[in-house]
Amino acid sequence: MSTLKRRDFLGASAAAALLASSGAVRAGSQSQPGRIIATEEAFAPKRYFQEYLKLAERNESMVTRYLKMYYEKPQVVKQLGDIDIRLEDMDRHGVDMHVLSMTAPGVQVFEEALGTELAIETNEEIASIIKRYPQRFAGLATIAPQAPEKAAAEIRRCMSELGFSGVIINSHTQGEFLDNPKFAPILEEAIRQQAPIYLHPTFPPDTMIEAYTDYGMMGALWGFQAECSMHVTRMILSGVFDRYPELQIVLGHMGEGLPYWLGRMDNRYQNILRRGGLKPLGMTPLKKLPSEYFRSNFTVTTSGMNWQPPLNYCLDLMGPDRVMFAIDFPFERTGDAMGFLMDAKKTLPTKVYEQLSHGNAERLFRL
Repeated sequence: MSTLKRRDFLGASAAAALLASSGAVRAGSQSQPGRIIATEEAFAPKRYFQEYLKLAERNESMVTRYLKMYYEKPQVVKQLGDIDIRLEDMDRHGVDMHVLSMTAPGVQVFEEALGTELAIETNEEIASIIKRYPQRFAGLATIAPQAPEKAAAEIRRCMSELGFSGVIINSHTQGEFLDNPKFAPILEEAIRQQAPIYLHPTFPPDTMIEAYTDYGMMGALWGFQAECSMHVTRMILSGVFDRYPELQIVLGHMGEGLPYWLGRMDNRYQNILRRGGLKPLGMTPLKKLPSEYFRSNFTVTTSGMNWQPPLNYCLDLMGPDRVMFAIDFPFERTGDAMGFLMDAKKTLPTKVYEQLSHGNAERLFRL
């Protein structure tokens, strides 16, 4: 396949001035008409694979057997860690920037000390890549939530010293979710640093995984979205966004199925509230309806969902300022995602397409 021509950059200065006036763009950066930013692009250093395979030998399970099928293949390791392979793929398809984030399940599966160490090493490696290619890569900080105070310190370091754009959390941490008060230091530091949290799915925890182990259901086919949507529902219903109204969460895969379910969630919450059932069911009174938190505290990306109907639905439901383009490289093919984006360009208003392809990412991640 021939390399696509680079994007037309005419008018970049005017667009940059507009974004800079709102504080959305980092010093020295430009908003470029036609720019394409992919916002959920997996990365992993070599040591991560080495440590995970050691863990898999010690603790064999359905999940470790599942991941060993991938992690023992040299090509998978190269695609996730080799920047030259990544750049060649980006150039071939006309992608200007990848926002790099630690692949799932990431460092959250390890014990506290090793997870924290691997998080720091991963962030140092991503930071070195960004320094070499500042126009091509941005990064989301890897943290080990199993050590909340250390994780908060790493958010602070990555955002204030290394120039990262947000945080990646690969959903539950050894069966614990972000509604747990123990994770408050992480949420508070993310707010202080104006760091959106990309909540990426992972395999269902041990307490619920058995029903997903048949038919290949426990991974991205179904278990990922089931796990992550449950995580988000816990956060909303527990009052996380009443306690932290400035917290911003990014969800991939067109919102992990939640946009379709919000009306039902509102309906059932109101029904329980009217019947006086919140306290008996251990529920928290909320200041707003569940769907209102989703519209004010969440942004969704298109990763792995190269289909126009859910894109149109999310744009209508959430508004064009809360949907971003993503590929899910290397687990999805860049050509498929770019074909989907170019089809969307034909039908969307120019301003909406520009927000989808790069504008919202520039604003939210301060690129």
